[in-house]
Amino acid sequence: MPRQMKKSKPLIYIFCEGESEQCYAQFLKEEFEEVAAIKYPPKTGLFEEARDKFTKEPRYKSAVPATDEIWFFFDVEESDHKHWDSRTKIIDQLRKLRKKPNIRVRLLMTTGCIEYWLMLHYQMMAPAINCTADKERIINQLKQKMPGYKKGDFETTEKIARMYQTAVRNGAKTLANLLPDGIPTLEDTDARNHWLHQSSKTFTTVQEAIVYLESLKIV
Repeated sequence: MPRQMKKSKPLIYIFCEGESEQCYAQFLKEEFEEVAAIKYPPKTGLFEEARDKFTKEPRYKSAVPATDEIWFFFDVEESDHKHWDSRTKIIDQLRKLRKKPNIRVRLLMTTGCIEYWLMLHYQMMAPAINCTADKERIINQLKQKMPGYKKGDFETTEKIARMYQTAVRNGAKTLANLLPDGIPTLEDTDARNHWLHQSSKTFTTVQEAIVYLESLKIV
């Protein structure tokens, strides 16, 4: 019987908006290291950062043939709405860096602030997050759940992240709750992500990346 070759782990690059997202990315890297090779640049930055690295830096250019997915981990606010078209152009560029198959691009979006995603590790909630006061309220609620939490702190972020299975369930509910509001589909499509990016509704899609990582454990 011929020996079966072990499939190499998917290579995933995560581009993070801020240090808190990087802390969570570090948790994912460590939690799923047996099934995925997760990397993220030490410098924060999103779409333009990814485009520049993969088109200009030799280390990233040489990694293109092995790169399976590129993720963007960021908050969505009203000020982001005007950037959709420019972001879409970069997403298309990144996908086409490799043909057959294209590189998969995922948007790990959360309304307002990452602390909303972190709160979903404790409970289901979907308050309006449209202004600074709304975000501060979410942050204060999180600090009640996790005393000592502050942005960019890996220790407290990791403790929260270990409850990710609860967040995955609650995150899926945030999307399902938008069906009456007209979300075109719950599937990860460009049409859906466009709708979410422009909607000002409260939601997160981070759970979809974790569901993917979890699926690798059972392949």
